Amino acid sequence: MDSRPPNLLLLLTGLLHLSPLARGQGSYIIDAVGLTVLPSSTVESGTPVTIHCRVTVSSENLPNLTHTFQLRQDDVPILSTITTEDTVVYKLNPARAADSGSYECQVTVKDKSKKSFNEKLDVRGLQTPVLNLSKRTLYKGDDFMATCSAPDEKGSLLFRFFQRFGNEQPERMKQVAATGNTSETTLVLRNVGDYFLYCAYEINLASGTRHSNHSNEIQVIVTELQISPIMNVLPSDTVYEGDIIEVVCKVVNSLQDVNVFLTRDRRILKEARVSLSHRFIAQEGDSGELVCKAEWGNVQKETYQKITVKELFSKPHLTVEPLFMFEGDRLKLTCSVTVYVPERINNKAMVFSIYRDKVEVARSHTYTAVANASTNGNYTCRALSSSLAHSFVKESPKLVVKAKVLVSKPVLSVVGGTLVLGTRFQLLCHSDIGTLPIKYTLHGLGKVIGDQLVSRPGQQALFNPPAIFKRMDLNNFICHASNSNTHPPEVGSVQQLFDSTNVIEPVSKPMFRIDPGMGDVSEGQDLTLTCSVQKGTPPITFTWYHAETAGVLASEISNKLEESFFIHNVMREHKGEYYCESNNPANETKRSYPVSVKVKLAHWKKGLIAGLCIVLVLALVLIVALKTRLLVCGRKRTGDLSVKSAGTKLERLSLTQAEVNQAANVTPGIMGKSVWSEHVSGSESDDQISEPAPSPQYTEVSIGEADPNRAPVKKGTDTVYSEVRNSMQGVPDPTDGGSVEYADLNHDTDRHVNHDVQRDHVDGPVRHGPVDGPVQHGPVDGPVQDDQVDGPVHHHQMDRPVSVVASTADQGE
Repeated sequence: MDSRPPNLLLLLTGLLHLSPLARGQGSYIIDAVGLTVLPSSTVESGTPVTIHCRVTVSSENLPNLTHTFQLRQDDVPILSTITTEDTVVYKLNPARAADSGSYECQVTVKDKSKKSFNEKLDVRGLQTPVLNLSKRTLYKGDDFMATCSAPDEKGSLLFRFFQRFGNEQPERMKQVAATGNTSETTLVLRNVGDYFLYCAYEINLASGTRHSNHSNEIQVIVTELQISPIMNVLPSDTVYEGDIIEVVCKVVNSLQDVNVFLTRDRRILKEARVSLSHRFIAQEGDSGELVCKAEWGNVQKETYQKITVKELFSKPHLTVEPLFMFEGDRLKLTCSVTVYVPERINNKAMVFSIYRDKVEVARSHTYTAVANASTNGNYTCRALSSSLAHSFVKESPKLVVKAKVLVSKPVLSVVGGTLVLGTRFQLLCHSDIGTLPIKYTLHGLGKVIGDQLVSRPGQQALFNPPAIFKRMDLNNFICHASNSNTHPPEVGSVQQLFDSTNVIEPVSKPMFRIDPGMGDVSEGQDLTLTCSVQKGTPPITFTWYHAETAGVLASEISNKLEESFFIHNVMREHKGEYYCESNNPANETKRSYPVSVKVKLAHWKKGLIAGLCIVLVLALVLIVALKTRLLVCGRKRTGDLSVKSAGTKLERLSLTQAEVNQAANVTPGIMGKSVWSEHVSGSESDDQISEPAPSPQYTEVSIGEADPNRAPVKKGTDTVYSEVRNSMQGVPDPTDGGSVEYADLNHDTDRHVNHDVQRDHVDGPVRHGPVDGPVQHGPVDGPVQDDQVDGPVHHHQMDRPVSVVASTADQGE
């Protein structure tokens, strides 16, 4: 067998035992870190001081541990070292004030760290500084070098230099910050006399600022440097132009390295060593103050001398006429001088020249030309004169000549180019050409509306005239433009304003009409809504509205003063009020008065309704006729039931009360009076009330011969007799051959029937057949009215049988 697995197991076991050493992780602890300041925490400046930092570490199987020491002063690291030793020493030899502070030591072992307690060190006292000067004997204003040092001190020092003049109090001269322990600077003493100089310094520590003692004092003697120059002006300090002037400037009894300068108006005229001489020809501008300066090192001395140069003649003066000229005007330039010393200069011998833009245009004291663009420019003139000693030239100041341009005809325009009649507007008056300032005046409507002065480029003349109401009123506005008092104003064109303006006339109140004219239209017809205005600038927007509905019916933009909107096939919902609105670019909406439209029924609907009415009437007539026919048929049946054929040809018909009521109520109010009535005549009523009615009552209708005592009722050629009579209860009529009982009248004896007797109107003869045959009647056109009956009609109550006997003369037989 292979022995590798047991060997591998032994190797792993050994690694597990050695793993703490392999990883370098043993047990250790930092016991303490101590800090010691020797010989003491408070020492005098210059004393040697040592600072000891010691660490104590306990460990297991960790020999030769390395320690990282870091020493800090006021949290600023001053020492950092790595060692296997347990102690480090930091030496301050000697200790100075800058070493004062709070010290702390921190030790790090592997990944552990520990700090000591803070220990303070106080070093008392500062080194006394030492002052050194480059010069001790000086001239007034001379500078020198001063050095103040404290070579044993450390830190950031601030040096100050002091002076004491005579017995006066010390005064600080300068303060200088130095990064080291020495400061060097330049000092100047301004006064003559004895000075005492010294220096001191200060140091800023965490505990505060400390000041050193004063350095040694050094005496400095300051003397006056005799370099004041002397200046002479020959022949004198007052001369005439053209004279020769000599100026002498020098320093007497001075050092050889003194420089001398001659200046005027801060301009050096000449420079030399110790002494100089300067000659020049006096001119008009040479008047002023001359300065002679002497300089040695940083010391300067000055001498002043004022000179005056008088003019023999004035500087030329150039004038132009006219002062305000326009193109086309004649201009004249004149060059003139004033002679002050005629005995030294001849005016007639003076030569003049006139220049434009430095080019000579005339060798004379005058120049004339016609003003235009070519004559504009910068003009000067020169005067050449010769004196007894010298000749020289004077030039006049520059004169700018620029001829003005007359204003052009103004253009009058409406701001925006559009004018709405009846509203306020603005007019702009403008000339394309013309030198500013230009005065614009607006005339209109028989008066001056206003004026505007345009004096700046870009400025406009705007006017606010009153509103106009007619287009032709634009011809009344005229603009005048003027920029000259000697030229008449320019007048703008009236027609130009009229042609360049878009005049908009607002629409008038629209007129609204409809067709058909009175607003009555039938269903199915067409309705025309016409909206028109009497005036207004097109395009005009017409809009139609229906008051009963929300929104716009129609809208149309037109170039005409009238437009129409059509409603085809009018219906009932088209009724109501209509109106229209008009508008145009003037943006003023006008509304018409409303017009009411009534919609009538269509003709075919009227015809249909009329036809229906006719049909209803015919149906009613038919119903009446049918009811009448039924009544006649009922009478016929009665005649058939009771007929007398004896010599009197009486026909008797006996009916029940129910049948009589049915016949009477067929056509109430149309057929005539009912057979029954609620009331009877007085005599008959009394008789009837007194008679008892124990048995059923019957009604008899008898047709017999004419009663000669009764008035006939004529209809056609027939004569009809009517008789209403009462039959005795239970007793047959003597004339009756017999009676047929048709029906019982089953009514309460207390009720009364309120019906009139209905009679038929007979157009032809009534024919009666034999008794045993049917009774034939002619056509019946209508009921027989009561006023056609001459004889009396008797009404009976329902509690007694009523006999109705009808007889007629049978003329045919």
